[in-house]
Amino acid sequence: MRFSDRSEAGQQLAQKLSDYANHPDVVVLALPRGGVPVGFEIATVLQAPLDIIVVRKLGVPDREELAMGAIASGDVRVLNQEIIDWLQIPPAVIDRVTELETTELRRREQVYRGKTPPLEIAGKIVILVDDGIATGSTMRAAVEVVHSRHPQRVVIAVPTAPASTIKELRNAVDDFVSVISSDAFVGVGQWYLDFRQVSDEVTRELYERARGGGGGGQPFCKRTLGGVA
Repeated sequence: MRFSDRSEAGQQLAQKLSDYANHPDVVVLALPRGGVPVGFEIATVLQAPLDIIVVRKLGVPDREELAMGAIASGDVRVLNQEIIDWLQIPPAVIDRVTELETTELRRREQVYRGKTPPLEIAGKIVILVDDGIATGSTMRAAVEVVHSRHPQRVVIAVPTAPASTIKELRNAVDDFVSVISSDAFVGVGQWYLDFRQVSDEVTRELYERARGGGGGGQPFCKRTLGGVA
């Protein structure tokens, strides 16, 4: 099984989240950029407000796809100590990568959100959405940020993730919902026919449409993505 694109993945995931539909306390928080088209579809089906939570992976220098941790809004940093110890990465390198990624995190917040304040999530049921999870470093950072804002309940919802990562993250939240769980996991992209990068422009458009309508609004028309899924 493979998803045609992120929009279809979001629609399938929304079906598994039907218990949260039309609930006044539900808020969907999507991780840009890939999680936003998924989250938009979920917010549309559930009739819930959509917001973003910006998280940046801390890639190992010269091996950027390997995460040694992640940072998120609110000066949160989560480190993968196992990777750091294995590769003997010095603190100065971690700090340098953190500084670079913090600059990009702030840029993205400005581009996507502008001056729009984040939604209040205290006492809310927060559904954290991404287009998939590999190591889990990015999602762990997002979970830590959300917990610091005192929600009623935290739910991770992703189209696909490794079975081992699901088992680990399930202990950090109240619920974990996915469509595809596999031990034969190479990367998130293997589960999509179209996994092209989502642009800043599409991310901002979806965010503005969702916030402007007070919810997911109308299903996202794929042709507005242009060449991006």
